[in-house]
Formats: sequence, C-alpha cells, structure tokens
Amino acid sequence: VKGPEGTLTRTISPVINVKVQDKELLITPKNESNEANVLWGTNASHIKNMLKGVTTPYEKKLLIDGVGFKWEVKGDMLNMSLGFSHPVNLKIPAGVKVVIEKGVFVAKSIDKDALGQFVAYVRSQRKPEPFKGKGIRYENEVIRRKEGKKTA
Repeated sequence: VKGPEGTLTRTISPVINVKVQDKELLITPKNESNEANVLWGTNASHIKNMLKGVTTPYEKKLLIDGVGFKWEVKGDMLNMSLGFSHPVNLKIPAGVKVVIEKGVFVAKSIDKDALGQFVAYVRSQRKPEPFKGKGIRYENEVIRRKEGKKTA
C-alpha cells in the first residue's frame, strides 16, 4: 500500500483473494473453510489499517507517574529511569517516531502493528501498580486503585 506518508507491505494468507477493480479493493476467501472465513476478516482489518496508516499516521501516548521516573530519547534509543538499580534502554524500531514533550511519551507510525507492539513493550517495563498508581500508563487508561493495609 502506497500513500503520502509512506509504503507498507504485508503478506496475505494464501486462502484469501485480493483484487483491485474499478478503484475498489475486493477481499474474498478462496474456499468456504473455517480457516478461510477467519482469515478473511483478519486480513481485511490489516489492509484497512494499512490504508488508514499511509494517509494519516497512528499515534499513541503514554504517561509516567512516580518519583524520579523519567525518560528521554537519544538518537534511536529510549533511555528510561524507572526506579530500578539500573537504567532501562530500549531501541526504537524503524518506522516509529518518538517525541517526549512535558513528560508525555508520544509515538507515531504508519504501521499500527509495530506501533502497538512497541508502546505495549515500553509500558510493560513498569506497569502501573494499583496502590499508588506509579508506573507507565496509556493516556486514557484508568487505574483501578486498591485501599491498602488498614491500621489496627
């Protein structure tokens, strides 16, 4: 798929037919098996995501909460200080752009799959905990809080 933002490629399952007719994209299963029906919808969703991504890039935001928790981008590396005894350094995948502004982590990409995988991996480095809410969370994520210990 080619668009103003870039080009994306994906291998389509061999049980699916993809044709372009009269500026329309037709996606049909080759046979009536359960596998073909399942992959039909999956591949159609992937193609829709690719078409949307090459016109307007996808964007995900993360927030960080915690005393001394911080992150910064240096080149193609994301350096994070998450309260461990060591810094956490992650390589930013090709095709994903990361900007940190006012403590908000903003990642953009035309590839929805690569963006989601990377952002989920960054969040997994320090998931928000339920007592104080410290950690890395999505911008619109709500953390269910627990009460904690009660004094006697």
